[in-house]
Amino acid sequence: MTLTVDSHADRMDRMYRYQRHIYDLTRKYYLFGRDTMIRELDAPAGATVLEVGCGTGRNLALIARRFPDARLHGLDISAEMLASAQAKLAALDASANRPLLRVADATDFTAEDFGIDGFDRIVISYALSMIPDWEKAIDAAIAALNPGGSLHIADFGQQESWPRFAGTALRAWLRRFHVTPRPLLRQALQAHADAAGDRLEFRSLGRGYAWLAVYRRAR
Repeated sequence: MTLTVDSHADRMDRMYRYQRHIYDLTRKYYLFGRDTMIRELDAPAGATVLEVGCGTGRNLALIARRFPDARLHGLDISAEMLASAQAKLAALDASANRPLLRVADATDFTAEDFGIDGFDRIVISYALSMIPDWEKAIDAAIAALNPGGSLHIADFGQQESWPRFAGTALRAWLRRFHVTPRPLLRQALQAHADAAGDRLEFRSLGRGYAWLAVYRRAR
């Protein structure tokens, strides 16, 4: 696949050209649920794992340590972020599961872009809230799953059990970073599951601060 550089890719590169150097340090305080999602991947030996919107490679490095026999892959629309990911993941043992990284659009990729037929696990961590065509990203991820595979999502919820003023303030702050929580995330995933005979697991953390979803494709 040839990536067409568009305004979203340019915007992400501009935003992360310098932020990427401090991204992991600053985000660890409010991107809740990522480590829970990784612990629950349950990737079997030899599983193919993809992170969509892999950013600095922080999550892939954790997945590599937790599932050392997995075959890891990552994509991001920002070449700037992938530069950080390449540096971080180069420290992994070359004989182990060093991820294969690609600059690609989350809304327009296939498993074949990575030279395989499909993925056993796909992770999307706090990326859908930054992708304008987020529903297309879900379409592409589900289409790239192997039968019996699963899509794991962590992202901002709707702060449904928070005081209204607090949720409004958080969302206003997030908009400064081009982040828009997706209120229809659960409905979009459930529609896919109902149409395909697949299964969806969905829960909230921190009284709705974050949402965790697992979409399990039928065998």
